[in-house]
Amino acid sequence: MLFMFGDLVAEMDVNGKDDLKIPLLQPSDAVVLDIKSVRSVDQGVRTIMFKIGGIECASCSTSIESVLQDLRGVESAEVSPLQGQAVVKYVPELVGVKAIKETVEDAGFEVTEFTEQDIAVCRLRIKGMACTSCSESVERALLMVEGVKKAVVGLALEEAKINYDPNVINTDRIIEAVEDAGFGADLIGSGNDGNKVHIKIEGITSPEDMTAVKCSLESLAGVNHVEIDMEECKVAVSYDPDLTGPRSLIFFIQEAGAGSTHYQASLYIPERRHKIEKDHEIKTYRSQFLWSCLFSLPLLLFSMVLPMIPPYGNWLSYKLYNMLTVGMLLRWILCTPVQFIIGKRFYVGSYHALRRKSANMDVLVALGTNAAYFYSVYTVIKASVSDGFEGQDFFETSTMLISFILLGKYLESIAKGKTSDALAKLTDLAPDTACLLTMGDDKNVISETEISTQLIQRNDILKIFPGSKFPVDGIVIDGNGYVNESMITGEAIPIAKSPGDKVIGGTVNENGCLLIKATHIGSETALSQIVQIVEAAQLARAPVQKLADRISRFFVPAVVAAAVVTWLAWFIPGAAGLYPKSWIPEAMDEFELALQFGISVLVVACPCALGLATPTAVMVSTGKGATEGVLIKGGNALEKAHKVNTIVFDKTGTLTVGKPEVVSVVLLSEIPMEEFCYMVIAVEANSEHPIAKAVVEHSKNRLPDHKSQIGNGSAVKDFEVHPGAGVGCKVGDRTVLVGNKKLMRLSNVPVDTEVENYFSDNEKLARTCVLVAIDGKVAGAFAVTDPVKPEAAQVISFLRSMSINSIMVTGDNWSTATAIAKEVGIENVFAEIDPLGKADRIKDLQARGKIVAMVGDGINDSPALVAANVGMAIGAGTDVAIEAADIVLIKSNLEDVITAIDLSRKTISRVHLNYVWALGYNILGMPIAAGALFPFTGIRLPPWLAGALMAASSISVVCSSLLLQTYKKPFTYSK
Repeated sequence: MLFMFGDLVAEMDVNGKDDLKIPLLQPSDAVVLDIKSVRSVDQGVRTIMFKIGGIECASCSTSIESVLQDLRGVESAEVSPLQGQAVVKYVPELVGVKAIKETVEDAGFEVTEFTEQDIAVCRLRIKGMACTSCSESVERALLMVEGVKKAVVGLALEEAKINYDPNVINTDRIIEAVEDAGFGADLIGSGNDGNKVHIKIEGITSPEDMTAVKCSLESLAGVNHVEIDMEECKVAVSYDPDLTGPRSLIFFIQEAGAGSTHYQASLYIPERRHKIEKDHEIKTYRSQFLWSCLFSLPLLLFSMVLPMIPPYGNWLSYKLYNMLTVGMLLRWILCTPVQFIIGKRFYVGSYHALRRKSANMDVLVALGTNAAYFYSVYTVIKASVSDGFEGQDFFETSTMLISFILLGKYLESIAKGKTSDALAKLTDLAPDTACLLTMGDDKNVISETEISTQLIQRNDILKIFPGSKFPVDGIVIDGNGYVNESMITGEAIPIAKSPGDKVIGGTVNENGCLLIKATHIGSETALSQIVQIVEAAQLARAPVQKLADRISRFFVPAVVAAAVVTWLAWFIPGAAGLYPKSWIPEAMDEFELALQFGISVLVVACPCALGLATPTAVMVSTGKGATEGVLIKGGNALEKAHKVNTIVFDKTGTLTVGKPEVVSVVLLSEIPMEEFCYMVIAVEANSEHPIAKAVVEHSKNRLPDHKSQIGNGSAVKDFEVHPGAGVGCKVGDRTVLVGNKKLMRLSNVPVDTEVENYFSDNEKLARTCVLVAIDGKVAGAFAVTDPVKPEAAQVISFLRSMSINSIMVTGDNWSTATAIAKEVGIENVFAEIDPLGKADRIKDLQARGKIVAMVGDGINDSPALVAANVGMAIGAGTDVAIEAADIVLIKSNLEDVITAIDLSRKTISRVHLNYVWALGYNILGMPIAAGALFPFTGIRLPPWLAGALMAASSISVVCSSLLLQTYKKPFTYSK
């Protein structure tokens, strides 16, 4: 009996497209211009859709199709004479979209809403960025490239997202542009990497074999793109999971050999480049720091320690030639490798920065260390040619400065790596292997095979043992158990699962053996969608970041100018005798003292801390939010959310559970109950509204043997949705309307006293009444109740304590809406509002100076979610609502509204604190480095100590952001 579920499998043939996907909400006359640059079954073919004006009859559309099909490179062309929409499949290597447009216009028709280029997206890993100036330089370099439409560079994430026209430029040229700007770049992924598998092939004997394999794969249905590595005999295949899968591709390669040629193909899992590169960066900084210590510690010993301990340091004063001593020569020898070999990275960074007419931290370090080093070289040369010269070298300043900066970079890279820990933990949730079942025709299990998770294909049947993780999203087809979804939703209590229930990849099967059917794989799983949203959020730049961007443009030039002024301010008065000679330390002169102050000013200023203040805080908070079940789509959403003072709640599915139940049904005409139920099912079966589903379910249960077919073969036609009112259609030759009183009024259906009384009695009980009219007369009514979420009242009360006003907006009737609002503690209610009306109410609130957040779950909420300052979508809601929102509440719990607002406030507060650290440090550090305290206290900041403080400022900002990882939710529902 365990495996006899064939009928159930057939019934649950889900298409795997519904959870956390991103379809766009568009009006019916809009052009679908995501330009479906989707490769079709034939490799290289793309599809574009656009509007054509002036089509008057079928012959017009035929003539347009004819001229388009005559174009070389156009595979097919279809034109709808009714909608005026054209669908053209073409090969971009042979014909461009501009030529297609001009061909239609030359035929005498107008082309509207047409995009002249395809837009592709790629992500790059950027190496070598140190501060905001660097990230801005990369952006400018990318935007100057022809074909690049948009470029966003994240400093803390060390990534760039580029929108470009693939007909004009490719990823290789984009990487080249980044490298020309002086930074390293590696391709992370492109638009066709949604589902990608890496395969290693054995049996390849020549490049021709690899080319043959590539051509064979490109001809396979469902294959979008193929990349080959000739040296390693590897292929990377991007594919459409609806048409093929990784196991099918491996099998195809093995069968592709001809004659005596046989290939062996196996899954190849590439190493995580980001982690490898981050580890390599940390090791590089550590190695460079240790090497610098190898030279700088002896140099420090020779310059500052031994001379203070006679007679042990007397030998350092031994004169080799004229005034050139052993100590001078040793310090020069030890300093030079640190300055030019270990410190080479600062010269390279300075060169590229100055070449692109900008300046960064490398410029400051290079100027400061060069000033110290070359002045010291001058003193060595002067001492060797003069028998009376007495000067002091600053070789220890240069080496110690570089050593402390490398130490700071080493500690900073470790701290920055921890800012993405939450995202890494999410990525690691999915198991490496899964148990695949092979089913026979009788639906019995033939075999069980352990396979890599990356080999799972859509509609595979998988066996999940107790204690195991679900490898992908799916639907339970056999077995019962409890699943711990806390790692995805934050919900600690295990959820009961039975046949028909959905499961999420990465969650844990607590007990019971479950069989699931894979519905979402690869980039389509909820876990992958969450990771993608968080990655996009961490790349997006918050508006508060603009302060750092503005400062960074003039920061380094201003610091250089301040250093020169400082040097002159100490040197000229010293040379003129305007301050006492006693101020000048022993073995120094006025020039050397002024030079020390100038170098200290150069190296104490830190633009890096400013650049890291916002992105590190956003990275940590978005990652932390994801682990708490709150997906925040970027710094912009965070910044807007912390200002919210008014929250508008939808009712159904938001304040209420969203699973309405029919509690009573009444007939108000002579129609038999069975026929009445048939009519209702026929109409409401086409609606996705929760109340409609409840009505259909109740009507089915009232029919004999729970039948749901329409009697007498009646056909449903002319189905029409009346937003905020209901639906209507023709069932056979009868007109049926199902909806509220508003629909009855719009359709001129009379509502008598009996109906009004039924309405008022149920509305007092917070029930929604659904009227059914047949042929212009009310035939019956349903009373539906949707229980309020248990935490709703406490959440509204807590929001009030946060000085946030709550408002309810619903399409339901006033009586029901008022009763629900009273139950949860909301005073302001707008009822009987259609979807556009909800958006209008939000705009009215905004016009009164309110910062509004909208919380909703359905398609009808999407206009309001977009209109609000911050849109929050319930995770169990529709794809369109989730796409329209700025914040997604994964576990559909209202307490996460509080978490989202509170986390945003804590994050922006942390950003401001980071700016205080960064700006306050520079504001205090530069005057001290310039010698502001020296005349009064004798305290001055040596250049090597200034360099150490500069490194410490960046570390302090990153560590400050890391404290957000300790965030605790302010509110938890208690029964």
